[in-house]
Amino acid sequence: MAVSIVTPESGVAGPDISVVVIVYNDAQRLPAAVRSVLDQTLRRVEVIIADDCSTDGSYGVATSLAAAHPGRVRAIRLPENSGGCGEPRNQGMAVARGRYVMFLDSDDTLESNACRNLLEAADRTGADLVSGRCVRVHTDSRHEKRIPWYPWLYRATRTVESIAELPDLFVFDTLSTNKCYRRAFLVENGLTFPRGIHYEDLLFSAEAYLAAGRITLIPHTVYFWNVAEKTTAKSISNRRHEINNFTDRLEIHRRIDALLNRRGLGELKLCKDIKFLKHDLVLYLRDLPFLDDVYRHRFAELARGYIQDFPQAAYDRLDPVHAICAYLLMREDWVHLMPAVDTLINRKKISAPLVERDGRIYWCDGDLGDPTARGIMDVTGLGYHGRPLDRMFLRNLLTGYAVHGDEVLLQGAVVNPLHTIAADAHLAAELEFRARRRSLQTFRFPVRTVRHEGDAITWQAAVPLARRLRPVGVLDEVWDVRLYLTADGKRTTTRLTVGNVDLENAGSVPVRPRLSRFVADRLEPQVSAKGHLAFRLAQHGTAALRGRALVDRNLHGPAARAAKHAYRGLRAVRRELTSGSRKVQVYHRMLQLLPVRKGTVVFESHLGKQYSDSPRAVYEELRRHRVPVTAIWSYAGARPTGFPKDAELVRRWSWRYLRALARAEFWIDNQGFPLRLAKRPETTYIQTWHGTALKKMGFDQPAQRVMSEQAQLSYQEALDRFDHFVVRSEHDVRTLARAYRIPEEKLLRIGYPRNDALVRAARAPQTPDPALRRLAERLGVRPHRRVLLYAPTFRARADGGLRAFAFPFDVERFADRFGDQYTLLVRSHYLNQVALPPSVAGRVIDVTGEGDITPLLLLSDALITDYSSVMFDYALLRRPLVFYAHDWEEYSQDTRGTYFDLLAEAPGPVAHTEDELFAALSDLRTVGARYEARLKEFVDKYGEYDRGDAAARIVDRFFGPAGEAR
Repeated sequence: MAVSIVTPESGVAGPDISVVVIVYNDAQRLPAAVRSVLDQTLRRVEVIIADDCSTDGSYGVATSLAAAHPGRVRAIRLPENSGGCGEPRNQGMAVARGRYVMFLDSDDTLESNACRNLLEAADRTGADLVSGRCVRVHTDSRHEKRIPWYPWLYRATRTVESIAELPDLFVFDTLSTNKCYRRAFLVENGLTFPRGIHYEDLLFSAEAYLAAGRITLIPHTVYFWNVAEKTTAKSISNRRHEINNFTDRLEIHRRIDALLNRRGLGELKLCKDIKFLKHDLVLYLRDLPFLDDVYRHRFAELARGYIQDFPQAAYDRLDPVHAICAYLLMREDWVHLMPAVDTLINRKKISAPLVERDGRIYWCDGDLGDPTARGIMDVTGLGYHGRPLDRMFLRNLLTGYAVHGDEVLLQGAVVNPLHTIAADAHLAAELEFRARRRSLQTFRFPVRTVRHEGDAITWQAAVPLARRLRPVGVLDEVWDVRLYLTADGKRTTTRLTVGNVDLENAGSVPVRPRLSRFVADRLEPQVSAKGHLAFRLAQHGTAALRGRALVDRNLHGPAARAAKHAYRGLRAVRRELTSGSRKVQVYHRMLQLLPVRKGTVVFESHLGKQYSDSPRAVYEELRRHRVPVTAIWSYAGARPTGFPKDAELVRRWSWRYLRALARAEFWIDNQGFPLRLAKRPETTYIQTWHGTALKKMGFDQPAQRVMSEQAQLSYQEALDRFDHFVVRSEHDVRTLARAYRIPEEKLLRIGYPRNDALVRAARAPQTPDPALRRLAERLGVRPHRRVLLYAPTFRARADGGLRAFAFPFDVERFADRFGDQYTLLVRSHYLNQVALPPSVAGRVIDVTGEGDITPLLLLSDALITDYSSVMFDYALLRRPLVFYAHDWEEYSQDTRGTYFDLLAEAPGPVAHTEDELFAALSDLRTVGARYEARLKEFVDKYGEYDRGDAAARIVDRFFGPAGEAR
């Protein structure tokens, strides 16, 4: 292909980086892209503008830029349009002179230090390819919303010798534009973009990753990817409704698969298959509800031809909704697929009526006789069936839209999963039209007809939008629609899923904005990004069109730009004033200057998440003795639940919270007040801690020891705030006190206040407790059944996040075997969710939502745990403990390590398999007798200071007549 080249004469040669800027019919934005290269802090950079035979004057702009910047800008032009991004980049590479090559699209820009940061990393590490962070800039959003592209890949600088060391980079960051390539590397490996096909980035990036002898990632933003969602001319990646678009994507993926297969990289291909099912396929599934049957059939045919050969391991790694969508797509079951796609887009939405079979919950009843289909359709683990109506987000399918005069006639059907809404329930509903911008207007309209109809609740409404809805006219252009459905007093909020209702040809209604009809005169329906019904102000008449044009000119004029700049500046100031760092500054420089309020105590349990544990025990002891203190409890989240009504409540990290801490005489908590907040000398900090240590803690953890010197110093300063540290045994002294560097004079050898109730119960085991009887009735524990509590510790992922809860034994088998003998209470980590199958109802009960575990321990006749510190507390009751250590080797040999061998000291049988666990549970009387002596030794060793009076001793010492100041 002959290419014309414009190269102004210059004596400058040998640039460090050649940036190939490709352009097609984008004359308006091209100068900004080129300017972002010319303004780089690295000066030895050249620009090669590769024009793909534009028809709008882009090449003229390119030649003008080349003439204006001789030696720094060159312009080339392809003789005919190539139809993609690949060939212009190839032609630019062919004439590049730099040691390194980068690529830039004409509608994007580079960060000002991008070239310098990438080049320095390349020269320092000798990498063939250096990649930096890309940020998507939504240019048509109000505040140019910015979203980093897979930011977890770019948290720190790192270098790998092979892409196999970092599969996530290969499968997720498939861009070619946020990277710097050694030009010799590209030439030696013959790396070029494929011609005449879209998604060329995917193949080029894959080939480059696989060929690179060394790859470096840097934690700096290098590329701004400008995205305009509302544009009428969609980019290639956004024209997903064109079937050729999907065909090209599949062809590129097949070529990448061939590369991986030739190199024997099966694990890398598996990662790519999973990503295709979870991401690439989903991009097209989102559009299916709005496309015709011909397109759907062709799409399904193409998809089936590709994904049907994926290994089962790829499908096993999908979450249930992804797996359901893939299965239903291959079967072309559109009736059940469309609701599944709705849930895929809106992950909290329940979109299907659901089916219960044999105590399990299924997405639909099709093919349940097939074991494979039955496994895929099983959604019991999602916990839909356990949610009350007011916590359900239900699919509300728009079934009718029509305009009659000044009214919009709407009809819909709300799914009724598992007949949650009873047939005789009293039904009511109303529609709400809410401006998308916050703090603006809301209009509500009654729904005239609501009734049961099969598996759904159907409704109809005539909405007088033209008469009743009065928008401002400029600030509130978009209006979202919600339907509030009430059944027997319980309300749920729904959004209207458009589905196959044709809104493009639907009628609009007149509207009278408060700023007059010179800004808008019609209200048009549209589909939101999540597939829901919305309305947008529009201009149809001449007056409205002219008025809107005038408004737009003013909005984009110098005065408006200045006003917007000032407004954004004020928003930035407000964000800065309420930021965490600013609050910390104000706390130290101003709030701590206020006088201490004598008798004020700030309580906190588990970072404000609960009213529980030892802080609760101390608080209730103060109340029992009517000690005149001002009690303040912190809470996390939007609303406090379960906290005492006779205490002041402050939200964690709020200004009230900071003021309370700054002025309190006492801090009492069990985990740690914010590390960055210093404690004044006049304040006494009593740290009650939250459990005896099995796993290594504090400075005993390897990760803590490799922190920077400054980080370790800051951590130590936070620990030094403790004036008193509660311990319950010399084991705590040897482990926790040493790990947190607590000096001897700060130790309170009194036991945990939360355990006072357990010690008292052990001393009087036959004394009836009315509170426990009421708790059992509230939880639904059946009379005359012994109670087992299953309380495992949490499991962490490799990245430090929390793993989802999963039973390590068959809970249905447990219920079938022991259901007539025991009631099993399941208490997972408070951040986990437990989904119990309906088949175990009444025999297994989820008590994760109970704020304080102590009453559950008192209620239980035996405890099943793994490595949770709850074992040390429950042992005080002298009741049977059973340990299910199914993954002990993995748990004990991770990077943290443990203080002792639990298996050697466990005061109860240690089961490694489900059968061993059930065998131990079948005879708890024998377990109790066999381990009675070891249980006593365990309590003496790990609970020697738990004597039932810890809370009273704290109250007497610090709040009695001669209460200590510190």
